[in-house]
Amino acid sequence: MNRSDAADRLLAAAEKLYYARGIHAVGMDDVRAEAGVSLKLLYQLFPSKEHLVAAYLDARDERWRGRLADHVAATGGSARDQLLAVFDWLGLWFAEPGFRGCAFINAFGELGGSAPLVIAVVRRHKGLFREYLLDLARGLDVPDPAGVAEQLLLLAEGAMTAAAVLPEPRAARQAHRAAAALLDAPLPSGPPADAGARRRATQSSSA
Repeated sequence: MNRSDAADRLLAAAEKLYYARGIHAVGMDDVRAEAGVSLKLLYQLFPSKEHLVAAYLDARDERWRGRLADHVAATGGSARDQLLAVFDWLGLWFAEPGFRGCAFINAFGELGGSAPLVIAVVRRHKGLFREYLLDLARGLDVPDPAGVAEQLLLLAEGAMTAAAVLPEPRAARQAHRAAAALLDAPLPSGPPADAGARRRATQSSSA
């Protein structure tokens, strides 16, 4: 077995075990046994458990965002349609056998600030998801696409967390409805007020 094949098998085993059972519950020997790779080779490829977890999350990030983007692209339509397709895809993901919530949220919850390599991957994943929503939101006819994207991000992240513990697809349905209501809300009559202008107006009125 060459090193590339061994790395692929170890990452697949790590994802299967860590996602199903949790990071703390799975030892490096469990991953080695699942992958059929020697412990020596495992540590040559991944010097520590933190390196292995970070690598598994990196690989999952690319696959997760790719599946989401493919679904949204296949949906087509307006920017609104594509943003709602994000929530349709979340519902499909939540319904998959073995769904245990967001692997990145789970990893952050388990490891907290004790694993900087893992935390960096988690934050990068969430940042890239935010940028993806922002790219879609830029197609809307709204004065503040970044604000809309941020609200949709919070809806999506909340749905992921709720879906991990709720036994029915309520989280996806409710998040989709909330996203539709947000996107269909009437636009403000004028451009958003500048924060500095609001502050100066407040100060002037109180003088």
